[in-house]
Amino acid sequence: MSVQPAKAAADQTSSKYDRLIAAAKAIPPAVTLVVHPCDESSLRGAVDAAKAGLIKPILVGPVSKIRDTASRHGIDISNYEVVDAPHSEAAAARAVELIHESKGEMLMKGSLHTDELMRSVTAKPGLRTERRISHVFVMDVPAYAETVFVTDAAINIFPDLDCKRDIIQNAIDLFTQTGFGALPRVAILSAVETVTSKIPSTIEAAALCKMADRGQITGGLLDGPLAFDNAVDIEAARIKGIKSEVAGRAQILVVPDLESGNMLAKNLAYFAKADGAGIVLGARVPIVLTSRADSPRARMASCAVAALYADARRRRAAAAA
Repeated sequence: MSVQPAKAAADQTSSKYDRLIAAAKAIPPAVTLVVHPCDESSLRGAVDAAKAGLIKPILVGPVSKIRDTASRHGIDISNYEVVDAPHSEAAAARAVELIHESKGEMLMKGSLHTDELMRSVTAKPGLRTERRISHVFVMDVPAYAETVFVTDAAINIFPDLDCKRDIIQNAIDLFTQTGFGALPRVAILSAVETVTSKIPSTIEAAALCKMADRGQITGGLLDGPLAFDNAVDIEAARIKGIKSEVAGRAQILVVPDLESGNMLAKNLAYFAKADGAGIVLGARVPIVLTSRADSPRARMASCAVAALYADARRRRAAAAA
């Protein structure tokens, strides 16, 4: 008797990324500048996403290296534009220029370091906006009913209160504008669920919740501080006596700093066998940030969520015109 519900739950969780990818296939592919795709995983990921109808790639980097990579690994790039740049740093700078020239709607990281790409994004004129740039992992955790966002685990090392406000707003906007739902449940994590001067992140969590009450953060339902267990497990929240619409059912997990976020995301990936799609927000365009360790499914999901976000921005701009 217990086998069928377990199988149904597994089927449900395994389809989270499938639904995301299917939604992205239903919209026009986003023109995507793929920066320095000079290894198999980054080049194949871009081409696979293009074949799936998620993106329309423009490959930016050393033409000879890109073509050599394609030849050695049997990847057909004959249908895609290649823009020459002599090395990875130049490729990042040229991709940013192409965004300014309205030649693309998204950036996608290839086989260069994240720091190299982000230096061009944040340099003047770059792609900065009034919003702080931040990263979101969109995680498909098999044991959890919800698709869960973890932020920020890749860009902001020790974010202050104002930075955390933007991190949260970026994640809420991504959640609501890409079709995950309205009014996401946002848990601001710390080591404990009570406010104490001995743990500064608990004070910031409380302040962020009050900022939401005052309209400084909009579109989400915030609670914090919450420890990880009572953020994602209803029974843990009940035992602790926490009465909250967020506790036990969080959809966005806001971490105190990059170290804790990175460890949380990797624990979910390696212990809970979660897939993690990565996207950078707060710039003029969404940025697909993948890792060589990502599965093909996670790479595809990263492109899908960025394409959905780009489409939402496209539609808002058209409505405002």
